[in-house]
Amino acid sequence: MKFPESWLREHVTVDADRATLAATLTAIGLEVEAVNTIGSPLDGVIVAQIVACEKHPEADRLKLCRVDVGNGETVQIVCGAPNAREGLKAPLATVGTTMPGGLEIKPAKLRGVESFGMLCSAKELEIDPDASGLLELPADAPVGTSIAQYLGLPDASFELKLTPNRADCFSVRGVAFDVAAAFGSTVAPFPVAPVQAAIASERAIELDAGRDVPRFCGRIIEGIDPDAATPLWMRERLKRAGLRPISALVDVTNYVMLELGQPLHAFDNDALQGTVRVRRAKAGETLKLLDEREVTLDSDFLVVADDEGALALGGIMGGWDSRVTGRTRNVFLEAAHWAPDVIAGRARRLGMHTDASHRFERGVDPELPRVAVERASALILEIAGGRPGPLTEAAWKEHLRPHAPVLLRRQRLGRILGMEVPPDEVERILLALGMTVLADVEGWRVTPPSRRFDIAIEEDLIEEIARIRGYDAVPLHAPSGQIALAPMPEARVELADLRRQLCARGYFEAINYAFLDAGTLRTWSLDADAVALANPLSADLGVMRTSLLPGLVSALQRNRARQQERVRLFETGRVFARTADGLRETLRVAGVACGTAKAEQWNATRRGLDFHDVQGDVESLLGLSGANVNFRYVAASEPWLHPGRSAELWRGDVRVGVLGHLHPALAQALDIDGEVLAFELDAEALVERVLPRAADLSKYPSVRRDLAVVVAQDTPWSALEASLRAALGPLLREVRLFDQYRGTGLEPGFKSLAMGLILQDGYRTLHDADTDAAVQAALVALQHDCSARIRG
Repeated sequence: MKFPESWLREHVTVDADRATLAATLTAIGLEVEAVNTIGSPLDGVIVAQIVACEKHPEADRLKLCRVDVGNGETVQIVCGAPNAREGLKAPLATVGTTMPGGLEIKPAKLRGVESFGMLCSAKELEIDPDASGLLELPADAPVGTSIAQYLGLPDASFELKLTPNRADCFSVRGVAFDVAAAFGSTVAPFPVAPVQAAIASERAIELDAGRDVPRFCGRIIEGIDPDAATPLWMRERLKRAGLRPISALVDVTNYVMLELGQPLHAFDNDALQGTVRVRRAKAGETLKLLDEREVTLDSDFLVVADDEGALALGGIMGGWDSRVTGRTRNVFLEAAHWAPDVIAGRARRLGMHTDASHRFERGVDPELPRVAVERASALILEIAGGRPGPLTEAAWKEHLRPHAPVLLRRQRLGRILGMEVPPDEVERILLALGMTVLADVEGWRVTPPSRRFDIAIEEDLIEEIARIRGYDAVPLHAPSGQIALAPMPEARVELADLRRQLCARGYFEAINYAFLDAGTLRTWSLDADAVALANPLSADLGVMRTSLLPGLVSALQRNRARQQERVRLFETGRVFARTADGLRETLRVAGVACGTAKAEQWNATRRGLDFHDVQGDVESLLGLSGANVNFRYVAASEPWLHPGRSAELWRGDVRVGVLGHLHPALAQALDIDGEVLAFELDAEALVERVLPRAADLSKYPSVRRDLAVVVAQDTPWSALEASLRAALGPLLREVRLFDQYRGTGLEPGFKSLAMGLILQDGYRTLHDADTDAAVQAALVALQHDCSARIRG
């Protein structure tokens, strides 16, 4: 919200300087982001009139002006502004004036002609960025008057950063109530008298959207002057509030919106046919908007329509075909109350953001439409003339119930704030904020004004008292009682330990948004169970992430783009998926890496990162829980992983993660140069610690037997290992794969695996017969489970 300081002080009298006002606004929750001073200093700049203007004898682009400075005096000015002309009134910096930029005005000769002063543009006075020509003043501007006095300068533009719950402060008058409460003042009365109808013309209004639009007000004004100019005072206020003046009709609607907080819209009444109707948009219905974009709508949108079709996008933007133009003489002025939940997110779905949608999606006072139409009508009649018709209103009264009274208990107020607030101070604050207060024995029954959507329970009122009195006035008390320590189970590894382990192995922690673009998930083939957001912050943050890796790879790309060849990143966070039972959240640990295996150094050869490097990082995490022996690897089937250079990690019958190289097709789609390796693991599988159990070491010797078997080339080692352990049980203490062979002597499509079986019994020495029986059992199991045969 942006507004000029002078406008605020018109609504509330405050005996405080600008710095104090800004500090107080921030202290009460209306954070002041910026204060921009306008028009200081301007001593020596006056209103002047060009009484004669002719071409400079020695320069094509300069003009020789005779300028009236008041009291019958004229001075000669050489000016290069394209709009300098006879009869124009403009600011004149007289000789001796110091301009806001530090320039001192002195008599000068320009191409041989003397000049005694400078006619000024708005930019030279630092009141507006417009430098296209002289600042044109109205014809009734008094010549010789100080420009600062005439324009109400110096002034300042305040820019507030408002929280979504304070929609009432998106207007100058709304801010005034908070300022009055903070400074012990009162808001100036602002009566808006009804405009008397001069004609009988009116347009029927029908509300077909029920509670979504419970109030709609409109008025026809005929015979306005389309050439009427917006008064200087209104143009200046709009510019200082960050809005560009356009035309008298548009400027009036913007002015009332800033003043009261109610967006309005003016239709060209001659472009409307029959009844004005507020309804849901039809599926596939199209509408050309004021910004000349054509949008396709569905039933989630509301439209203002007539008998021919849609005229405007309800609560967001008007339509092109019914807009007011420089030829409009008859207008239909409307103001409506749109329910916040039917406006929220609709503009963003169309890639738009308007002043109207920004206010309506947060909540606008439902009692404002009639007041706003009356105020705007009076301003239009004053500026552009015309004949007003009666104000027409349609409303669903059952959906416009007033706020219910909220009980504020004295005892509860003191207990929550930890201090006693005098009863008269409580009443003063609440009344200054525009609330109705009835005191009783227990406390106060407070009815908030219709503009305060954020006041619903007792704690909301307590917050208002604390906010206005000042949070620094709330006393500090040390907590009493004992604080229970959270248990630290031995059977779990802390998530912080996983982070520290990855940091120790050269990874840096990254934090990404939990939302991302749906197209990114489709590129990764991870969009099957994605959860779309009903109200996304932007189009590229429209779905919840189903994996941590797209965000991490994007961060890796940004680092690579900044000349970082060796990148290691990890993240711990939740991913989200839609299931038959609802939304499922899973805590995961993921990492990405690229570049060389080791940082550049003198005593190590340069080697590219490979699968086993990342496997070592993963197994270092598994080792924290002591359960690394319970995990096994199988070939991965994820479409985004490189087949043959990736693996899935399983614990029993549960898959707990994946690791490996990104698929070349994915890397190409993401425009990634070089190899990128990644892993993603379910955190719950990593934090379950296997508690050590003490056991006697066997005093009997172990026996080793080596086997070489031939199996199909696509048979993973993990399958053979699982078969051996199932067949030999506790007798098999360890199995070691020490050789793999493919080539001459073997059939195509087969490989030879050589392994060592370490056999040991805890209760007796194994004899040759025991060992032979174990080897035979192993061969039978391998043949049955893996179609393995002994290599000849």
